[in-house]
Amino acid sequence: MLRLSVSPSSNASCKLAWLICVLLGLSATHLHAKDVLTVPQQVSLSADMYTQQLSISWLGGAATTFDLMILRTELNETVFYETVPATVSQASGRHQWNWTSVEPLECTSLSIKIRSRDGQITSEWSDTQILQGNDIPSNEKFQMYPQDRIVPVGANTTFCCIVEEGKQFGSIRYRSMFMNTTRLSRRTYATTVVNQRLSGKTGTNVICYETPEQKLTGAVVFVGYPPLPRDFVCETNDLISAVCQWNEGRDTNLYRKRGTRYTLNNRDCTLKQLPGKQIECSMAQWDGNWTLVAVNTLGQYSLTDSAEFSHRVRPVAPSNLDCIVNAWNATVMWQWKYETYSSLALVCQVEVTSLGIKTKRTFSGVGLRSVVISDVYPYEDYSVQVRCGAQQNFWKWGNWSEPLSFKTKSYAPDAPDVWMWMNKDHTGQVIWKPLTRRQSHGLITGYEITLWSPEENLQHTKNVPPDTSAVSVNLTQITTLNGDNKYIATVIAKNAAWASQPASVLIPLRLTDVEPLAVSRVVYTDRGFPLFWQSDANTTCGYVVEWYDASCKRDCPVEWIKVAAGSTNLSIESGNFQPGVRYNISLYSCSSEAPELLQRWQGYMQELVPSSSVPLSASQQNSDVLLTWGEIPLANIRGFLLGYNIYVSNGSQLILLANLTELDSRSYTVEGLSEGSYKFTVKAFTSAGEDTGATASITLEPYTDWLILEILASLGITALFLAIVTLICYKKRKWVKKAFYPDIPEPKLPGDWSRPQGPLDVKPSPHSLVHMVERPEWDSSKEALVVIPEEDEDEDGEGIGDEPVDTDEPTSLRYYNQVVDERPIRPRYPDSSASSASSLNSARTDVTYTGIQTSGSSLVFQLDPQGSSEGHQPQADLSVCIGGGGGYRPQMQSIAPSDDVGLISPEPFLEPQAASGGGYKPQSSWHLDSPGGAGENGGLAPSLGSPTSIASTQFLLPDGEEHAEEKRPLSSSAATWFTNLLSSTKP
Repeated sequence: MLRLSVSPSSNASCKLAWLICVLLGLSATHLHAKDVLTVPQQVSLSADMYTQQLSISWLGGAATTFDLMILRTELNETVFYETVPATVSQASGRHQWNWTSVEPLECTSLSIKIRSRDGQITSEWSDTQILQGNDIPSNEKFQMYPQDRIVPVGANTTFCCIVEEGKQFGSIRYRSMFMNTTRLSRRTYATTVVNQRLSGKTGTNVICYETPEQKLTGAVVFVGYPPLPRDFVCETNDLISAVCQWNEGRDTNLYRKRGTRYTLNNRDCTLKQLPGKQIECSMAQWDGNWTLVAVNTLGQYSLTDSAEFSHRVRPVAPSNLDCIVNAWNATVMWQWKYETYSSLALVCQVEVTSLGIKTKRTFSGVGLRSVVISDVYPYEDYSVQVRCGAQQNFWKWGNWSEPLSFKTKSYAPDAPDVWMWMNKDHTGQVIWKPLTRRQSHGLITGYEITLWSPEENLQHTKNVPPDTSAVSVNLTQITTLNGDNKYIATVIAKNAAWASQPASVLIPLRLTDVEPLAVSRVVYTDRGFPLFWQSDANTTCGYVVEWYDASCKRDCPVEWIKVAAGSTNLSIESGNFQPGVRYNISLYSCSSEAPELLQRWQGYMQELVPSSSVPLSASQQNSDVLLTWGEIPLANIRGFLLGYNIYVSNGSQLILLANLTELDSRSYTVEGLSEGSYKFTVKAFTSAGEDTGATASITLEPYTDWLILEILASLGITALFLAIVTLICYKKRKWVKKAFYPDIPEPKLPGDWSRPQGPLDVKPSPHSLVHMVERPEWDSSKEALVVIPEEDEDEDGEGIGDEPVDTDEPTSLRYYNQVVDERPIRPRYPDSSASSASSLNSARTDVTYTGIQTSGSSLVFQLDPQGSSEGHQPQADLSVCIGGGGGYRPQMQSIAPSDDVGLISPEPFLEPQAASGGGYKPQSSWHLDSPGGAGENGGLAPSLGSPTSIASTQFLLPDGEEHAEEKRPLSSSAATWFTNLLSSTKP
């Protein structure tokens, strides 16, 4: 086998050879690169501070791309580093590239260097070139940039502030806003304002502050728009020169030296500012084509126009206007500035102004210089203006001439519009509408009114001043009101030189006697009151529609309008129509005879709620309340009344009781109310609503008729009851008499009573003795028993002194042989016998039957008040000695002490029991029946009509009823009534 071998020496030789070859190749490549990429030389800088643009140029050999580096010199911060293409100037062979800085170039120094690049191969950097800023130490001033910069709306602008050497930066403010800042160098600070809005006419301030002195500096920026004119057009006024106009359009917000500059066909011209942002520029010769260029700092704009001059003729304004004036027309004349108009067909417009109203009239002709204006009114002020245009190829109207004013001559006034108003008493007014300025044709000096009657051939004339529009008439003073007489009123208007035609109205004497027509309602619309009627065959000269306030009754301010004969409808409108006022509208026919009323309406311009309430009153009817109210005055209704609402108040709100739509019914009854207070409200209402309401309050009292009936019923029942009781008592009078008033038995005494005895007066016995028994404790100052001598009594039995005498005392019955027991008499009330003391010793005793017996006792007892109140016997005992044997024992028990005797204790006096059995016993219990009688008779007790003894005032009753009477006391008034009743019915 063949084997190859390599020696170490040969290997080393090969490696060395390869190393040499590589080094030679690298060296050749490096030498070739140096020949192609040369370092940029002669770098130069050119700065435009306003546009912030830096122009860099250099010599760079054959390279087409270069690396460009821009740094802030002091802080060595990179501002721009990019590979840029560069163009070579054929003239100089220099490369050039432009860079626009965000910050103003004055803010800080910039360092610039360049190197060539070919793919990944670059040359060495060129020498550094420095653009000096204004922040170098040698410039120590406080500065801010940019100054007076003009930028478009929406742009972003960077501002920088260079503080004074050795000072500190404070802040930057844009308008009123403090901005964020960035430090660019040792002394320079910058801020950027984005999307700037339109500034004012003087620009927007940007202010920089230092600390601590708060020193400031600043700059102004103007934010606006580029020019944008419009409506560019050229025309001729004299058929030779050209006048171009345009509108400057949107406001650029830049003025004076920063404003827009205009050129016309690359020629400057004198600008004339016209109203409405119009600009005018004149050229001496007409050119068929025109170009307008508008330029300002932010941009430029151009417009073009082209036309034949014959199509752009616009005459100038006429001058030197004059006129010739008549009453009904005027001739207006003027002159032209250019003689070329003499052969130009013109169309002219005349504007006539009168009373604020403008009208235009058109005239035409070749070289037109005058026109006649007709249809003017006499004695009226006018003003005219004239403008003209080319009749052929009409382009535009020329400018208006200066106004010319004139006044037409006066003429006869128009006939007044006459009407009449008549009252029911044949008085009234002749009225007419004052003439307007156009109707008067001159200054009105007065009116002449004539009243005349064709039948009676009477005429009355009156002149009134010009401010008068009505004259009062009284037909009863100027004519006889009989038959079908009529009066004609004629009105003539007069001015300074003329008089109008007469205007007449026929006044019928029987106008008010026509039967009233039915009244229809009419609704107001936006066009007034719409009226419709049927055509009347008798109408020859039309119709008259009059209206006035319905609340007016006499000499009303009436308005009217006259309508043509063929009309059947009308809408009336007046500036005097007021809301809430009712108007009467009447339609009259016009013919050769007197006006005839055809139809009537009523209506409101606008209905309102009533302005006043109804007069309300309330009255009670048993348990009901009747509400009545009156009418609201017509002037206060203010609408068509639809009805009344009746409410009752419950304190917090009104409750509806009834809704009355019957207008004739003005009363309402609220039924079934209980006693108490009520408040009622009545509100009238129209289509606009209710009025405020009238309120009446009422308080329901108990029903007086029922109270009267109850009282009468009670009295009737009581009377019926008394009648029944009286009837029963009358029917049962025997039983009643027996039960309540039995017969008193006659006294039975021993002895012979058969012989008739003649009446004898009882005389006291001469031997009658009164023994006075004194006790040691008896008080001599007190009265004791007094014996009145019988001789002091009157022979006829009358009382002593002024004592009253019972003249009705019946005849005394005498009886004899009565035995009176001799026993001491206890002090008691004086009895009712006329001579009780003197009859004790007599052989006879008088018994008297009487109704009311007046006591005539001669004995007066004075009782000890203390002793009687303690229930003891009196201090003085009185013994009466009577001659004769037996006797009777009077029994007395007093329950009503007399004031005269001074008794205090109401306890009865107890009588001692009888010692003898002879005689009879009178009633042992008695009452003081008549207090009044007791007082009148000095304390002597009267007694009822009953047989009594001389010594007693008690009833003489049977023995069996002695104790019954004590247990059954009756009042004196009842006993008297029953006694009288039974006495009158005694059979």
